[in-house]
Amino acid sequence: MVRYDNAFALMQDLRRMGATNVLVERRRAPTRRATLLRMAQIYRERFADPDRRIRATFDLVWLSGWAPHESQQQPLQPGSARASLAEAVKGRGK
Repeated sequence: MVRYDNAFALMQDLRRMGATNVLVERRRAPTRRATLLRMAQIYRERFADPDRRIRATFDLVWLSGWAPHESQQQPLQPGSARASLAEAVKGRGK
């Protein structure tokens, strides 16, 4: 959890994180100043702590990927296994 002095500081962090409106059909005209000030007022009224700071939480998603390379271990050929999966599963119940 993080806390901000106001909704504008929160919005600035969101923009820096790349959390902006990516919709192709989004409105292209700038938002009116009065609309932004009213948003900040409502946000403060509904979500501020007693000290008037605004709480926010973020979910971070980390992805990792790889590309095949000749140095990677290769799978065995079908039928070349030295142990039977069926036998291993049967043995678990004992």
